[in-house]
Amino acid sequence: MIRLIPALFCASLLSGCFFMGGTGPASYGGYVQRAGMFLASEDVDNSCVSPKLRSVIASFERKFGRKIVVNSQYRDPIRNIIGGGVDSSYHMNCQAVDFFIPGVNKSNLIAFAKRNPEVGGLGCYPGRQFIHVDVRDRPRGWKKPITFSGC
Repeated sequence: MIRLIPALFCASLLSGCFFMGGTGPASYGGYVQRAGMFLASEDVDNSCVSPKLRSVIASFERKFGRKIVVNSQYRDPIRNIIGGGVDSSYHMNCQAVDFFIPGVNKSNLIAFAKRNPEVGGLGCYPGRQFIHVDVRDRPRGWKKPITFSGC
């Protein structure tokens, strides 16, 4: 019996049914989980994430103690057109993510993104629950990310 408890705990962790990080499992119930990330839907492609973008994602997860939920990440050129992205979208070269964090106010995500030196671009999208961050290089001398779409 004593050996069963650690075994069940490990099995829960490996299955993704139990999440430690400041939120209960119900907060992520309904989201797809793939490659260690929570996705808003089965259609989200998270197959290509640059190391720099992975670092930015980790900084948000550390700050708020919860995993992000990806609304949009990698887009091939066709998917980018369908999604209304611009020709030079950072989503097409694995350097952008649109996301939210369940239970975290969007304004807190925006404020942190503006202070985060790794964030190169920030989109805020009024009326939507998610924000956009990318890891473009900032112009020389810029202390904050390039902002667009309602920031």
